[in-house]
Amino acid sequence: MKPIARLLPLLILTTRLLGETQTAPSEAEDAPLKGEEVAVLTDAPNVPPRITRDHPTRVKVDLEVTEVVKRMADGVTYTFWTFGGSVPGKFMRVRQNDEVDFTLKNHPTSKMPHNIDLHAVTGPGGGAKATFTTPGHQTNFTFKAINPGLYIYHCATAPVGMHIANGMYGLILVEPIGGLPEVDKEFYVVQGDFYTTGKYGEAGLQGFDMEKAIAENPDYVVFNGSVGSMTGEKALVASKGDTVRLFVGNGGPNLVSSFHVIGEIFDRVYHEGGSRIQENVQTTLVPAGGSAICEFKLETSGDFILVDHSIFRAFNKGALGIMNVPGEADLSVFSGQKSDTVYLPEGGAIQTIPSDAVAAPAAANKAERITAGKAIYAANCAACHMPDGSGVPKAFPPLAASDYLNENVDRSIAVVIHGLEGKIKVNGQDYESIMPSLGLNDENVANVLTYVYSEWDNKGIEITPEQVAKIRAAGK
Repeated sequence: MKPIARLLPLLILTTRLLGETQTAPSEAEDAPLKGEEVAVLTDAPNVPPRITRDHPTRVKVDLEVTEVVKRMADGVTYTFWTFGGSVPGKFMRVRQNDEVDFTLKNHPTSKMPHNIDLHAVTGPGGGAKATFTTPGHQTNFTFKAINPGLYIYHCATAPVGMHIANGMYGLILVEPIGGLPEVDKEFYVVQGDFYTTGKYGEAGLQGFDMEKAIAENPDYVVFNGSVGSMTGEKALVASKGDTVRLFVGNGGPNLVSSFHVIGEIFDRVYHEGGSRIQENVQTTLVPAGGSAICEFKLETSGDFILVDHSIFRAFNKGALGIMNVPGEADLSVFSGQKSDTVYLPEGGAIQTIPSDAVAAPAAANKAERITAGKAIYAANCAACHMPDGSGVPKAFPPLAASDYLNENVDRSIAVVIHGLEGKIKVNGQDYESIMPSLGLNDENVANVLTYVYSEWDNKGIEITPEQVAKIRAAGK
C-alpha cells in the first residue's frame, strides 16, 4: 500500500469529524450561460421556487425602495425604509454562475437616497457605489454570482446604521450547481433590532432614536419586521413528517442572534449561510449581517416556537414566532404530560422589576383605555395568562370569566400594583404561584384592567387612574 493510500481513510475520518462540506463544481465544470429570465421575488415568510435549471442564465432583478409607515406592534407604527415595501426586503434566488442584471429604483416619494450592498457580490462595495440612487431615479449594474450561499443585502448609504436600523435588509440565495436538496417546506425569516423614541409597546407613530442605536439598546427585537409577524393567523404552517428548511438572516444592525426553535433540533445547519454543514444543532448563532440555513424534520405535531434564545428578546421585545404543525402527536416521540404530583414548594419572594417607565398619553375615554390596555396586556400578561385569558391549569389562573377578578375590584387592582404570592382559588381551582409586580404606573394599571374587564365575559367595568392611585396609597 502506498503512503497516500494508507492516509486516505484517516483523511476521510478527519473530514467527517470536522463537519461535512459540500464541494460545489467549479465554473469550468458548469454548462455555458444561456437565455435570460426575470427573478421571482417574494415577501417573508415566503420563498421563491427552487431553481431546476442545469445551466446559468442572465437573471433580471428589479427592486424598488419605498419608505412606508407600517405596524411595529399593536398600537405602534413606524416609518420603515424598505426594499420592496416590507421588512425584510424581497427574497432573491439565483443560481451559481448566473449573471444578475440588477436595477434599483428609489420611489419619488422617498426622502432619502439609498443604495444596496449585496454580500453575494464580488466587487468593491458589493454594488453600493454602483447603485447610489436619489429619489425618483433608478440605477443598474451587473454581477456574476460566483459563490454559492445565503447572503444578506442591505442599504449602505450614510448614515449606514440608520438605514439598516429602519429595515433596509433582506436575503439573496445563490443556489449551488445542482441545487439544494429538495425539502417539503421552505420559509424566510430575518431578525432585526429597532430603536424607537418610545419604549416597547408605547402607542403611536414612533421615531428612530439614534442614542439608543449607538448604545445598542433596542426597544424591539423582532422577526420579519414586527411583533407577531409569525403568530396567530400568521404562524408558519407545516405538516407532521415534513422536512423544513429555514433561510434565516440577521439584519442587525447591532445584535447577534441565538436562533433556536423550541421543541426541535436542527438536523443540519449550513453555518453562516456557507457550504459547511453541522448536524444536530440546538441553537445557532447568526451574526448581524449574516445568515444560516437550518433544516429539520417534523417528527410530531404541535406548536414549535422560533426565538432568539437571548430570551428577554423573545418574550419582552418581540423575537418570537410559531410554526404550527396540526395533526395527531406521535406519542413515541413525545408523550406530553403523563403525571402531575405534589412537590415541595420553593420559597417565594415577590419579584420587583425596576422600571424607568415614561407615562403614555392618558386615555380620554373607556374605548381608548381598552385599546391601550390591550397592548399592555400583550406585552406583560399574555405570556402567563395566555392571549385569550384562559391561563395555564395549575400554574397561572384564568382571567376569562374569573370569579376572583370580578368579585373584588380593589383586590384585583392591588394584585396588579404589588404582585401576588400565596394560595388563591379561581373558578373553583387552587393556584399557588407567584405574580411579580409589573412596575406599571397608575394609567397603565387602569388601562390593562379595563381591557381585561372588557373581555372574556368579565363584568365590563372601567378602572380609572384615580382608583388605582387610591389603592396604591393604601399600600398592600
